[in-house]
Formats: sequence, structure tokens, C-alpha cells
Amino acid sequence: MASLYSEQSKNVQKTWFLMITFALVVIGVGWFFSYYLDAQGILFIAVAFALTMNVGSYWFSDKIALSMNGARPVTRKTHFDLWNITENLSIAAGLPMPKLYVIEDAAPNAFATGRDEKHAVVAVSTGLLNMLEKSELEGVIAHELSHIKNKDMLVMTVTVVLLGFITILADIFIRMTLYGGFRGNNDSKAGLVIGLVGIVFAILAPITAQLIHLAISRKREFLADASAGLMTRYPEGLASALEKIGAYKQPMKRANNATAHLFISNPFGSAKRGKRLSKLFSTHPPMEDRVNALRG
Repeated sequence: MASLYSEQSKNVQKTWFLMITFALVVIGVGWFFSYYLDAQGILFIAVAFALTMNVGSYWFSDKIALSMNGARPVTRKTHFDLWNITENLSIAAGLPMPKLYVIEDAAPNAFATGRDEKHAVVAVSTGLLNMLEKSELEGVIAHELSHIKNKDMLVMTVTVVLLGFITILADIFIRMTLYGGFRGNNDSKAGLVIGLVGIVFAILAPITAQLIHLAISRKREFLADASAGLMTRYPEGLASALEKIGAYKQPMKRANNATAHLFISNPFGSAKRGKRLSKLFSTHPPMEDRVNALRG
């Protein structure tokens, strides 16, 4: 019989499988471009640029996310219940208490960010605080603390680096192909075939990488849900909270694609059960699936 422990283990295995597959794709793309263009310097520049850009965004990820969503810091005096719930759950999870922020928005939502446990941030909307009961709020905060404890931020940063790496290499290859930057074997049929295959691969690689990125985002939510149930020993609290959050139809005022994957619920709206294309391109699994997993 499935349990929270087995679901957690299963999602960890799936996430690592996706990461390993992603890494193999990057190695394959890098090898093909360096061989076909006979220009290893371009590969080194692309890697350096992708790493610099993404490590920089990772280092300041909390400040960027908070600023983009208009979050403001809170204290124990201004938000007593939120502070105490977070403090108690942090102690139970063996985590330093994260900094707390509130977003002025009627849409119920929350997110966690930060480069590690010591620099973590949890932000919740005013709509969430007004809508949920104490046990439900505990479930949501436990979910966000689970993202921190499960080192999801590190995993997502690595994913973004790999995604940026593939996208940059694909763009370089297409541009050099269009402007005559071939390796010099274009007159032969083999060279033509390799060139065509390379162009197709360069076009499809960023799309495939983005789909893997979205898949990892969805797996993170299932894993954090399971971890939150273990942390509170009361999965029904989070399940009930997700039902209320999913029932709210209006998007957040400052919803944006850059930080959408951080939230407990898609700030643009939830994917519906049965709509495969919607689920495929969503950063979050359908709420109904998450609730059923918690109650199953």
C-alpha cells in the first residue's frame, strides 16, 4: 500500500532520473556542437556565460523573487500566528527559521526561496492568511519548509543552468549554420545529413529541456506535499488547504513566469484533470491529483 514515505522516495528517484537524463542531453549537445563546428572556444564561452548568469540569479534569488512579487517583511508582533507556526515547524524539521514575508494579494498562495537553509525565505499572501484555518496554514507552511529541507532550490538552480546551457548552444549552432559557420564538410552527403540533423536537434533541444524543467517542477510539488504530511503528521490539513486554494479562480495581481514555479499553486491558475496538454506545460500538477495523493 502506498504511503507518504513511499511517495517521497518515489518522487526523489524520479527527480534524480530526470536530472541525470538532462545532464546526458547537455553532454550530447556539447559534444556535437564542438565536433561539428570545430570551435571548442564557443562551447567554453557558452558554458561560462550560462554559469555566470544563473549562479548570479541563484545568489540573489530571494531578493529577486520578493521584489517581483511585492513582498514585505513581517514580525512576530504583526503576524503572531504565522510566526509561531513557522517557528514551531522549523524546530520540528531541524531547520533555522526562515525570514517571513507577506504579499498583499487576495489570491491564496505561498512560496519559499533562498540559496540554502540559512538564507531561506517563506512568503505568503494575505488572501492565504484570511482563508485558511490554523491546521491548513500549518500544512502550507510545512510544504514550503519541505522545499527548503529537500534542497529543492539547489535542484532547480542546477536545472536552470542546464536549461540555459542547452538554449545558448542551440542558438549559437543555428546562427552559425545560417551564416555559413560549418565545419567544412558541407559538400558531402554525410555532412549535409549531419547538418540537417543538427539543426533539427538544435530546435528541439530547448523545447525538450523546458519540458523536463516543468516536469521536475511538478515532481517537486508532490514531494513537498508528502514531506509536509510527514512533518505535521496530519496530511488532511494540507489537503484541505489545497482544495481551498484550488477553488480560488482569480490569478495573482503580479503573477509572472519567472517565479511561477516557486508558488504552492500556479499563480496563473491550476491545470485541470484530463487536459493533458495543459498539464504538460504547467509548472504545477492539478490540485485534484495532489489532494488525492495526500488522502491516498
